Amino acid sequence: MSELTHSFILPAYNESERLTTSIPKVLEYIHTRQLLAEIIVVNDGSTDGTAEVVRGFAATNPMIVLLENPGNRGKGYSVRNGMLHAKGAVALFTDADLSSPITEADKLFAALVSGADVAIGSRWLKRELQTERQPLYRQLYGRLFNLGLRILLGLGYRDTQCGFKAFTRQAIQVVFTRQRVERWGFDPELLFLARKFKLKTIEVPVEWAHDHRSKINPFRDGLRMGLDVLNIRSNSLMGRYERSSAPLEDTAPAQSSTPLGLTK
Repeated sequence: MSELTHSFILPAYNESERLTTSIPKVLEYIHTRQLLAEIIVVNDGSTDGTAEVVRGFAATNPMIVLLENPGNRGKGYSVRNGMLHAKGAVALFTDADLSSPITEADKLFAALVSGADVAIGSRWLKRELQTERQPLYRQLYGRLFNLGLRILLGLGYRDTQCGFKAFTRQAIQVVFTRQRVERWGFDPELLFLARKFKLKTIEVPVEWAHDHRSKINPFRDGLRMGLDVLNIRSNSLMGRYERSSAPLEDTAPAQSSTPLGLTK
């Protein structure tokens, strides 16, 4: 059996409606590019039909894997769980709504091929690629949050929060085994860890459209994310990132209706 080249991670909490359209789009991308790939959907304790939708797709396409979190743990936990179970040489996580079209993954994978360890999608390097922008209050919050990251964590990226990032196998082992933030504030931690351990990170402009059904509350969750940033700084000062702290066996086992299949 050939080794997988690509893994696609979709964190999902009550995403039954979106997954019915996004999973076929990812499948089409994989077949068009002739990738040896898997799609891992991480169910974060959903109370709707998310798991049933994924099982329905997996019943006819074994490259799709359903991964169940132990209850609702957060997007950061979901991404880590998926990444640590990924079998591909490179892995990309994307939001279930595909705010960045999955075809934009070509740009991130090209950055990895060119020598990057981490490639992150950016909504702000080329604003003209935004087909639908966020409301002004969300843009303002994002700019303020970005300024805080520059001051507290030394992260100079234009966009840390775009849910579209790709990692090499080496980067996965370095970053996700050390990740501690489990909810919305996990993106800065990933980038901080990549910088701390001298992984080459490239910011790539991607097409993106705001989804008005976004679950994040910029005020309530913004406060939590601010606290997460302070915790990242504290963890670094206390030396908590020096050794990995999230081994694969601590995450929930993968579930699939049939053995993993490959597309060629």
